Amino acid sequence: MARLPRRRFLAAAAAVLAAPAFLRAQPRRTIVDAAGREVRIPAGVERIYAAGPPASILAFALVPDKLLGWTAPLLSAERPFIPAKYADLPALGRLTGRGSTANVEVVVAAKPDLVFDYGSVKPTIASLADRVQAATGIPYLLLDGAFDRMPHALRLLGDIAGERARGEEWARYAQAILDDVAARVSDIPPGERVRVYYGRGPSGLSTGLAGSINVEVLERVGAANVAAELGRGGLVQVSIEQVLAWDPDAIVTADPQFYAAARQEPIWARVSAVRSGRVYLAPGLPFGWIDFPPSINRLLGLRWLGKVLYPARFAEPLRPFVRDFYVRAYHRAPTEAQLDRLLGDLA
Repeated sequence: MARLPRRRFLAAAAAVLAAPAFLRAQPRRTIVDAAGREVRIPAGVERIYAAGPPASILAFALVPDKLLGWTAPLLSAERPFIPAKYADLPALGRLTGRGSTANVEVVVAAKPDLVFDYGSVKPTIASLADRVQAATGIPYLLLDGAFDRMPHALRLLGDIAGERARGEEWARYAQAILDDVAARVSDIPPGERVRVYYGRGPSGLSTGLAGSINVEVLERVGAANVAAELGRGGLVQVSIEQVLAWDPDAIVTADPQFYAAARQEPIWARVSAVRSGRVYLAPGLPFGWIDFPPSINRLLGLRWLGKVLYPARFAEPLRPFVRDFYVRAYHRAPTEAQLDRLLGDLA
C-alpha cells in the first residue's frame, strides 16, 4: 500500500472516530521503534495485525494466539506443517512490500491493538507506518529484521505482547545460532570463501546486492556474494551475461523453476557452478529458508547453507536441528517423511 487515497483516508478516519474506543480506553506506554519513531501502544496487546509476511511469521512463532491472520492464504503444501487452528486464520492482506493488498478499512475492521512490520526500516516504510497510524488511530510499530537486530526484536515483541519469558527464550535461541555460525566461518580466508550467486524468481535473474536482507544468509555463512560488486542496496535485475562474467562457484535459489532451468538450459551450462553440480535449491516449506519471506525462518537457512557450502565445518546432521526449529517456530513436529522432503540428500 504505497498511497492512501484521500477518500479512503477520510473514510478510515471517520471509522477511527466512531469505532476504536477499544483502543482509546486502554492505558498506554511509549515505545521507540527501530525507525526511531515514538509509538504509543496499549499496555496489554492481545490482537496483532502483521503488516507483511516477515511480521506474520515472527508473530506466529512468538505469540501465535495473538496473530489475527496471515497476509495471504496458506498454500496447500504449506498447511501440513502448521496446526489447523493457525493454518485456518483469515487472510487479511499485506500493507507493505510489492503487491500490497490490504487497506486501512481492513485494518480497522480487524480491531488490532497493534500493527507491526518486521524487516526494512527505511524512510519509505516509516512514512507508510505514520500514514496508516494517522488514518486508523492504531499504533504501528517497526522492528528491524536484520540478523544483528533479531534478538532485540524478539525480546521487544515478547515484552509488548505480555510474553516476556518467551521473547527472552527466543532471543537467546536466535543469538546462539548466530554466534555458532559466526564462530564456524570466522577464520575462512577471503580467497577461500565460496563465491555464490543467489538467483531469485523463475528466470533466476533477480538477486540481492551487498547488505540486502534477501542475501544476508549468504554473507553470514561466510559466502562471497558475487553481486556485491554492484554496490549496496536491495534487489536488482541482472543479465545472464553478467552471471557468466561472475562465473560463481555455486548457485543458490529458492525457485524450483529456475533450479530446473539452471541445470538443463545450455546457456547456464557455461557457468562453473552448473558444470560442477553446485546448484542448490533451498527448502521452502512452510516458508523459505533463505528469504521468501526474510524472517526468523532464515535461521534455518544459515545452518542449511553452511552444510551445503562448508560440509566439514557443519558436519553434524541437520535433522535434529530442523525438527527442533519447526516445533519452536511452527508449533508442530514435522514427520519423518516431511524431513526427508525438506532435507533431500542432506537428510
